[in-house]
Amino acid sequence: MAAHLIENDALATAAKYAPVTYERRVRGDLETTLPKPYLPRALTAPDTNHPMGTPGYHHRNLSVLQQHVAFFDQDENGIVYPWETFVGLRAIGFNSIASFIVAVVINAALSYATLPGWFPSPFLPIYILNIHKAKHGSDTGTYDTEGRFSPANIELMFSKYALTVPDKFTLGELWDMTEGNRVSYDFFGWIASKLEWGLLYVLARDEEGFLSKEAVRRCFDGSLFEYCAKMNASAEAKMG
Repeated sequence: MAAHLIENDALATAAKYAPVTYERRVRGDLETTLPKPYLPRALTAPDTNHPMGTPGYHHRNLSVLQQHVAFFDQDENGIVYPWETFVGLRAIGFNSIASFIVAVVINAALSYATLPGWFPSPFLPIYILNIHKAKHGSDTGTYDTEGRFSPANIELMFSKYALTVPDKFTLGELWDMTEGNRVSYDFFGWIASKLEWGLLYVLARDEEGFLSKEAVRRCFDGSLFEYCAKMNASAEAKMG
């Protein structure tokens, strides 16, 4: 009996005097559908529904974080300039004004950390090779510090915060998640996280106002951007 109690304690995910551990539940069944969920993946973004990652999506030997950014590299030279970010944002459906503002903000925020040298560039390039250096705090931890994808973390964010519908976020739940991930005095991370998730919500929410786990997962590996660009181009072709 004592050994059984010790084992239960060793695997406990909630603590009596830490109510937040009851409010934000974590899953203990991931390994039934996802092999080694604790193992960060360098090339794919799997979850319990897609244990091999996005079907038919080519990783090009880029890390998952690099794949996330590579869509915006219009000339595929490994560098993303603000005008390329603008073109990419327009392609996935944002209007010209929003695309201009977001492109400037993104490149201004991320460029310096990814530069190969110490001197800043007035052209605000983002070097995909070094994009892992631009990882900010107060995030979900789904990307590790080398740009790998951590499957357990995407599952945990939904088990903790998707309380209305399983595997889907409302806007309010997204806000709660970004609040829950805040690190003390990390002002840049607080703002960056809310802006990123706000943009994703605008881009990928469904007709009922939910952001699905599948949309989030495909955002992490960048395949969502390719999908949105194709849908947007198809819609414009029909209108034209």
